[in-house]
Amino acid sequence: MIVETTNYFAKPGLADAVLERRREGSRLRRALGLAEGCILVNRGGAGPDVRWECSFVDEAAFAADLAARDASPEFGRQRAEMGALTDRFERHVFTVDDTEL
Repeated sequence: MIVETTNYFAKPGLADAVLERRREGSRLRRALGLAEGCILVNRGGAGPDVRWECSFVDEAAFAADLAARDASPEFGRQRAEMGALTDRFERHVFTVDDTEL
């Protein structure tokens, strides 16, 4: 399993706008036939203001998701709009350690 996380660090005073833009991104994902993922909101302290996470069953599913996003002009606009609201953006991709304990 593959897990993608994105972290959004809002410009001062724009955390609510970043959250709404992330929600719009999830609605767009759904319209494109992609999994919406999960939006997490920072309750205080260090770290991103908003985080998004989504799991994929395998590398092929993850690659198909990336390709669908890259092919979407709407998703390109979404990225640009989010970029204007944030000071920093991070994307991390993990593989789940499914080794039995």
